[in-house]
Amino acid sequence: MWLIARRSFSEGWVRLIATLLAAVFSIGLIAGSLQFALRAQAAVSGIDASEYKRADVLVQGGQTDPHDLYAAPDGRVRLDRVAGRPGVEAATGDAMVDLAVAGDDGKPIVAPAGGRTLLRPWVADARLNPYTLVSGRAPAAEGEVAVVRHIAKAGELRTGSGLTLMLPRESRRAKIVGIVTVQGLDAVAGGDLVLAPPETVRNAAALPAGTWQSVWVKAAPGVSATRLRAELARDLGKSVSVRTAASLRDAQARDMESAGVSIGGAIGMLASVAIFVGLFVVANTFGTLVRQRTRRLALLGAIGATPRQIKRLIRFEALVLGIVGAAGGLAVGYPVSAVLTRLFAKDGFDISAANAQFGWIALAVPAAAGILVTQLAAWRAARVAARISPMEALRTASTDDTKRRWPRLLGALGVFACAWMFYGPAFLIAHEEPPGMERTIGLVAILLMGSMVTVAALAVLAPFFVGPLGGLVGRAGMLISGEAGRLARATITRSPRRVSSAASSLMLGLALAAATAMVMLSVQDRFDEAGRQVMKADHAVTADGVPLSRDVAGRVAAVPGVSHATSLSQTDAELVSPGPRAIGPEDPIPLFLMITGVDQAALPSVLDLGGSLRALEPGEIGLSSATMAAAGVEPGRKIVVRGARGRVTLTVAGAYHDPSHVFADQALVAPATMERLDPTAPTQAVLVRGGDQAALAKAVSGLPGVQVLDRAAYVKLAAGTFTNGLTVVYGFIGMALLLSLFGMATTVSMGVSERTREFGLLGAVGATVAQLRSIVRWEAATVVLLGTLMGLGTAIGTVALLRVATGSTFLDPVPPWWLPLLVTAGAAVVTLATTAFPARRAAGVPVLEATKAE
Repeated sequence: MWLIARRSFSEGWVRLIATLLAAVFSIGLIAGSLQFALRAQAAVSGIDASEYKRADVLVQGGQTDPHDLYAAPDGRVRLDRVAGRPGVEAATGDAMVDLAVAGDDGKPIVAPAGGRTLLRPWVADARLNPYTLVSGRAPAAEGEVAVVRHIAKAGELRTGSGLTLMLPRESRRAKIVGIVTVQGLDAVAGGDLVLAPPETVRNAAALPAGTWQSVWVKAAPGVSATRLRAELARDLGKSVSVRTAASLRDAQARDMESAGVSIGGAIGMLASVAIFVGLFVVANTFGTLVRQRTRRLALLGAIGATPRQIKRLIRFEALVLGIVGAAGGLAVGYPVSAVLTRLFAKDGFDISAANAQFGWIALAVPAAAGILVTQLAAWRAARVAARISPMEALRTASTDDTKRRWPRLLGALGVFACAWMFYGPAFLIAHEEPPGMERTIGLVAILLMGSMVTVAALAVLAPFFVGPLGGLVGRAGMLISGEAGRLARATITRSPRRVSSAASSLMLGLALAAATAMVMLSVQDRFDEAGRQVMKADHAVTADGVPLSRDVAGRVAAVPGVSHATSLSQTDAELVSPGPRAIGPEDPIPLFLMITGVDQAALPSVLDLGGSLRALEPGEIGLSSATMAAAGVEPGRKIVVRGARGRVTLTVAGAYHDPSHVFADQALVAPATMERLDPTAPTQAVLVRGGDQAALAKAVSGLPGVQVLDRAAYVKLAAGTFTNGLTVVYGFIGMALLLSLFGMATTVSMGVSERTREFGLLGAVGATVAQLRSIVRWEAATVVLLGTLMGLGTAIGTVALLRVATGSTFLDPVPPWWLPLLVTAGAAVVTLATTAFPARRAAGVPVLEATKAE
């Protein structure tokens, strides 16, 4: 068997190399996807450094948000109430202010792994200071800052570099005088830190003199943190929250670990698309390779080889192919992961803080998957080959067995039944969960998984469709090419499995690409339509992915010709009363509102919201109709929300509707109410009525990253926040599409090479080279037709299913007229290009040499 295997490798090296390349690229995509998921998880959970490392007890003003460990407390505490108490060795004030930073090039620097960038005070007391200077000195004067090393690396900054701080109320320039690490890491669990003199931070947080959001406390020698916490909680009363620093550090560690698992799981679901394509291509290509050798394997049985030996031969070849493919695929996986990492960073999620993963999971799982799938691909083909008699093998060299239809039908039904493992829960979620963006995204992910399984079922059924389509193409070929068309029809209908194997790979790629294109095109069209309907402002001033400072509105309001310039500020708040409603036996999930603050006098001039909501007074809130239904409230009812400054009681003034979901998707308040909820709420944009775009751009030219957009451009940019993260999705889909096309090309080329003997004999009886090439082209046309019809049908069915399940008008199952034409033309070009060289080679083989081919 070893000698036979070696001879098979030496004689069929062209086909083996093609199969090996398909295996390498497939396993490379699997390995790269897994690498990317593990790296993202490590980036989130691996940055576990805490700025509270040296503190023993934290005294926080008011209450803290139990759902956000990194949120500022909603109260205030005076430093002199804590410092000097018995058991307190040292104390220092702390505050945090959200901000965005940009280097000299004006590009925003994004915190790692989706974290936040915070302004915090420099801690002068060495007993509480967790920061280690790796360059420069501590900030001491106004306008000086120290930054964590991640900011310096990401922005290519050093000590002495300038830094733009975009604070909620203003933008200012600062000079970097120091670069620090925390516990040896470049960032902290919450993200990036900008450290400034304490008074600078206190003023930015709008805190009265001597007061802070929190106080860090170092326990005196001999006093435990638990004892000091209890004493301070007793003495300071209920106006503050007192906790040990260790408890917060442990909670942060658990939160980061949980977030890492969640991020890894979400990316893993996305990576499963690539993994499915990789496994599909390997199984299809290797199955084709074994099927082409059915005649030789059966003849081995005729000269004495037992069925067990034949099976062992196939499995050994598959093992060698899987091992070599796994080694090459692991090497390819790291560049694939690097590309996906860069694409993810473009969407604002930087995971470069984590290094490439070399653990056993990153290495063993893709390798095992490659070996396993080649063994599975060889298993059925080896069983069939071992049962074929020599005389039947001679016949099956040119035709397929059409008697065994029921096993294929039952297998396809079984695979399709597995798809309902995803479809069933999706419709259950659609029935029980309230409408919303999160539900829609979750349903899309689940239903796409079900559609991938459906693709596998269609691949099993594909040979049944070859006969009718082959007859249709053959008739067209007879009208155009005469005898060559008749021969093409005969070869197509005689070997449906060969044609369906290539068409299945094409179907998979087209289904992924077309479904993604249909979803994104329909979403963008709907956003554009609704955004133009809602936005009445002529211009919008915004920054490149970061909030604006409030002083921008004043700058543009002074431009001649501007009649209205109003800021859109946003903050999150938890709905405390009425409380969340439980669904089933699980604990109720808190309802968080995205609240938009806008000047009520200017609102009718810049936005046209649906409904009949009147101008809001201070202390009132307007809710979108969907939010009002989810919260179970009516106009006139008082509700309690927890904002950055604690609990605030508001009166529901009425309902409205923002069909664009861009400007005020859930809740609306007046600026005075926003000041009570969150004085540091970031400004997302300034909407401007009137004025000249060039003059507006000149007014904000000194602010890094700030740009003036017209109505259409801003709607497109704002809608992009809802589709953030799709760059890496496009990367996954693009790689999966290339791999499926490569698998199709490999299968088609192998199919043409398989018929070298047939083409040589046709040449011997008078067929010309042009006729032989025409036969191949008509067979390629069948592959294009079958793959395109099944791929587009799957894509349209998937989007229609998404529309029914989500009820979202943003999903349109009717593709634009040009999409099917573009998909068909692209598939035809790729298919014909891949068949050109094998057809030319097969047609040029001498007759005597062709008779020796398998």
